[in-house]
Amino acid sequence: MLEQKTINTIKATVPMLKEHGTTITTRFYELLFQNHPDLLNIFNHSNQEKGRQQQALANAVYAAAVHIDRLEEILPAVKQIAHKHRSLGVRPEHYPIVGKNLLAAIKDVLGDAATDEIIQAWGKAYQVIADAFINVEKEMYEKAKQQQGGWEGDREFILMKKEVESRVITSFYLQPLDGGELTGFLAGQYVSVKVQLPNDPYTHIRQYSLSDAPGKDYYRLSIKHEGIVSTYLHECVEEGNTILLSAPAGDFTLNMNEERPLVLIAGGVGFTPLMSMLETSLRDTPDRDIYYIHAAVNGEYQAMGQHVLELTEHHDHLKAYFCYENPTDKDRLNTCFGKEGYIDLPWLQTVLPSRDADHYVCGPEGFMKAVISGLKKSGVTPKQINYEFFGPAIDLSKELQASAG
Repeated sequence: MLEQKTINTIKATVPMLKEHGTTITTRFYELLFQNHPDLLNIFNHSNQEKGRQQQALANAVYAAAVHIDRLEEILPAVKQIAHKHRSLGVRPEHYPIVGKNLLAAIKDVLGDAATDEIIQAWGKAYQVIADAFINVEKEMYEKAKQQQGGWEGDREFILMKKEVESRVITSFYLQPLDGGELTGFLAGQYVSVKVQLPNDPYTHIRQYSLSDAPGKDYYRLSIKHEGIVSTYLHECVEEGNTILLSAPAGDFTLNMNEERPLVLIAGGVGFTPLMSMLETSLRDTPDRDIYYIHAAVNGEYQAMGQHVLELTEHHDHLKAYFCYENPTDKDRLNTCFGKEGYIDLPWLQTVLPSRDADHYVCGPEGFMKAVISGLKKSGVTPKQINYEFFGPAIDLSKELQASAG
């Protein structure tokens, strides 16, 4: 527990963190990789270059300062980040390194404003926060290893089949090289893929959603051709090759105990966790009404559109709508063709049964902001809206409030 004096000191830094947060975290990563370049084997280089990792960490540090006297309120966010840490292989020994460089970055950026009292207070606060992460992640590591078919760290998988789904998306069917049992997962979860790119001294890790229902003897990853890792997987990894995977992780998962209609709204490759939810719900809760909405450039870029169309022909409780930005003549003849252009609230209100449903949304940032904002305006409560970002998550609720204001 932190002393009240420490809590007061941390809270006094909130305005400074709001103003200088991203500058501090940018400096932190500079120091971290300068002093410990081996950690580049864990962090996503692309997110560093785009500034997303820095912004995500700035949000986390700011939230910790605001809630320092009631950290239990940010426990859901801690668990979400802990899932990613476990998937990436973050260990307890990494936390002192992070803490040392974070305090140094605060001192560098704030200068004389970062008094000894402030640095000492943040040192104590960081230890409390780090302990929370370490304890949560310890449980996750143990669960991943001990569950039936589970494992710890990386496991080698063989690519059994590689199937082109669209102009930009290919599915990879993977089975354990050791022939052992394969652990199950919750619909919506992801795995980390670790690769060693040619002529690159560091390994690269990317997290990809599992796009099929659990309970099969393989994992399916449906990956868009973008970025250096996915390009390597698309162009260099062939059937019979092996890659390293972590055990499944993630808290963006389908609630199987809910009986209300299920609404799945995907943008582009964001369909991957939702496809797992769709397949799982059709198999395990076949009487539940499902509404599957997928936005894409057109049918040539959309993955598994034909598969979804066939599912609607065999399941009376499933309705599917495809929204194409630039539909082809063939797209317009598709019985699931729902709209030309972008998903908007007036159109959603014509195809969804009511506000009383469970909504799951996944796709690009702008897509999700627009869809979730529309759902809220229509009266859907926040508890009925579930969403996931690919990569470091911004504070979407804050972004939506800002856009509404």
